[in-house]
Amino acid sequence: MFKIVILSVSAGAGHVRAADALCAYAAQHPGGVEAVHLDVLDFVPASFRALYSDLYLKLVSHQPALWSYLYRKSEHASPRSLAERIRRAVERLNCRALKAEIARHNADAIICTHFLPAELLSREHRVGQLSTPVWVQVTDFDLHRMWVVPGMQGYFAANDEVAWRMAGRGIAPDSIHVSGIPIMPAFGRPLDRETCAKEYGLDPKRTTLLMMSGGAGIGALDVMAERLLKMDGDFQLIALAGRNEAMLRALRALGHAHPGRLVASGFTSSVERLMACADLIITKPGGLTTSECLAMQVPMILNSPIPGQEERNADFLLEQGVALKAVDSVALEYRVRMLTGDAAQLGAMRQRIAPLARPDAARTVLDTVIDSLRRSRAREAA
Repeated sequence: MFKIVILSVSAGAGHVRAADALCAYAAQHPGGVEAVHLDVLDFVPASFRALYSDLYLKLVSHQPALWSYLYRKSEHASPRSLAERIRRAVERLNCRALKAEIARHNADAIICTHFLPAELLSREHRVGQLSTPVWVQVTDFDLHRMWVVPGMQGYFAANDEVAWRMAGRGIAPDSIHVSGIPIMPAFGRPLDRETCAKEYGLDPKRTTLLMMSGGAGIGALDVMAERLLKMDGDFQLIALAGRNEAMLRALRALGHAHPGRLVASGFTSSVERLMACADLIITKPGGLTTSECLAMQVPMILNSPIPGQEERNADFLLEQGVALKAVDSVALEYRVRMLTGDAAQLGAMRQRIAPLARPDAARTVLDTVIDSLRRSRAREAA
């Protein structure tokens, strides 16, 4: 039996969902694995939690230009700069409870789905206060400098290019593993479209569009949905508002005005069943969400990317030919009209998805970590 602690940070939903996916695969792993998921922000003072989570959401929602500047600035800041030294000092001062909780679990390995705990534990390794191997899972299709944390046992990349960039930033190539981004096991299982459609009152034979705004419900889904519903054509629309209650109310009111054409929902833990009904997904380009779309082999239209990481995710998906981008609701309508009227193009996008999909990424990560632990135990026994 191996015990693994998985550390996430709830600044955006993706890091937490990746950790949940690793726990889900651990529960069914044949090698005997106990996984414990800890959200770092549960173990820090409220002021620090607000800095890392609340401020992040406020910036990306209301000050995207400022967030873009900070993202680019931190990408090129020297690790030895005054600002970076202050940031690391603040992290050390505010994470004592987390370190105590990690020590209490006495894990065989630690996997970080966010760079904050990786940075913290890197220092613990350097000063000799931690001997547990630590692994880092990057949750985007790009590599920001913050993910390049020294002293880790290994690193997991979303694709070959991210792995290449890791090596270019000085990470030892033999410690880099191309895994994909961990998603829940449900996205890798075949689902029957007709069965899933009936669960939600959908017609499985009609063209179906799925609009998602991410777990936090960022983006004007009601505005986009209203524009699409004014279009001609026999299609039905699913709109997921995440945890944004005001958006959900607006969408449901819109649904009453367009009976039989719009299904509105808040946060759901069964989004894979809605994806199984969809011919096209309109979404923000988060690393987890788009990995789920790829696993379900559904083409995408990308909208409202968060500056920085989501813009780079969008670039990757556009280059691969599995998505289009809509800069506003006018462009969205044009893209939807084009794709719903061209079955050949939509089919070609779907065919290009298969080589990119990595539905078993979480299993790959766990297998790699466990194999490393087994080899370590064998060396100790010898």
